[in-house]
Amino acid sequence: MLLHGAYATSASWNSVIDLLNQEGHNVLAVDLPLTSLADDVAVARQALATAAFAGPTIVAGHSYAGAVMTEAADKASNVVGLVYATAFAPLKGESIVDLGSRFPAPPGNSFVFPSYRNGFVWLDPAHYPQIFCPDVSLTMAREMAVTQKPIVPDCFAQKAGGAAWQQIPSWCLISKNDMAINPDVERFMAKRMKAPTIEVNSSHASPVSHPREVAALIKAAIKSHKKA
Repeated sequence: MLLHGAYATSASWNSVIDLLNQEGHNVLAVDLPLTSLADDVAVARQALATAAFAGPTIVAGHSYAGAVMTEAADKASNVVGLVYATAFAPLKGESIVDLGSRFPAPPGNSFVFPSYRNGFVWLDPAHYPQIFCPDVSLTMAREMAVTQKPIVPDCFAQKAGGAAWQQIPSWCLISKNDMAINPDVERFMAKRMKAPTIEVNSSHASPVSHPREVAALIKAAIKSHKKA
């Protein structure tokens, strides 16, 4: 199961999906409402409860979705691995704001503005290509900018109700050139999790710009479960 982050859509996983499908894996990218952490967790849990995930399941999350899967997978008996792709991994009772405050704010924070939806924010489309995904083609970056899904900003301040990574094997990918999350925040979380970790010369949009590395980490999680 693949979960998209803020300022993105489930299409951000398309290249990763292609790579996983080539090896016969069953994949579903879930669309999150981005209306509250609780709402997003509920949608992820609903998906996990469907027949699509009746067997052992790896959940991968990008960016904000790391917080979603951290809570959604807590006590989920079918989840056997978590992959954090440039993603947040809070403790129970911790928020994304709490994590971000440990280190200097990233440049992207200066370009988050009210969107076309009342009560929602987005990453300024004019600056999106150079902040979110400077390592993809400009054509693709512009498409991503104008199709991004806005988010209710309080999602970032809401506290996680669980921390599945404390019980479920987890893997981390850190984007060294991230301008939306300070890479040191990502390193802090990975170290705290004691998770197998790779660092990639990637922007924030690692599933888009480095799908092979992200897919490889997901496949490592699958392989690890099969060996267990």
